[in-house]
Amino acid sequence: MFWDLFTSRSIVCVEPVSVVRAEPRPLAIMPGSFNPLHHGHTGLAAVASARLGVEVHFELSISNADKPELPREEVERRVSQFAGVAPVWVTRAAAFEKKADLFPGAAFVLGWDTAIRVIDPKYYGGEPGRDAALRKLLVRGCRLVIGGRVDAAGTFRVWDEGGLLAEFADLFVPLTEADFRVDVSSTELRRK
Repeated sequence: MFWDLFTSRSIVCVEPVSVVRAEPRPLAIMPGSFNPLHHGHTGLAAVASARLGVEVHFELSISNADKPELPREEVERRVSQFAGVAPVWVTRAAAFEKKADLFPGAAFVLGWDTAIRVIDPKYYGGEPGRDAALRKLLVRGCRLVIGGRVDAAGTFRVWDEGGLLAEFADLFVPLTEADFRVDVSSTELRRK
């Protein structure tokens, strides 16, 4: 049902009760691949919602900077996980500067691992491109709420400013380990 509307609009929201809409846009959104959706995602969304004082919606982009575009059947499978859970927006916004165009003024809720990719210059053609993209997020009134995650070495990591220029400090809203810690990953769940 949502796919036909999505192909004509480039962004749609599928509500938990299967209502499809394009407006109004949320004030807080958690992007992800949700393969599968798990309690780490919903837990981080709940903590961020309490911190921000607004409902956190989810966003599934069918485009990804590191992977091929998702086929329709896979998008439908992933969206179906949100039935009865929360609204999920389906987009083609692979980069956060594109997400900021779709959701101006929104707080994006991320895990530490995703935040590290957001600031990685390789996705922007170098540091000047990255800094321009981060400035666009600031101009659009966006923020990045970052929950901690266990890194590849098994260490729990929280946001530590990422070595960025001071001008970007207000862009990031770090959560502490006491705020949120759930050691689960979609990759591990798929392996099992």
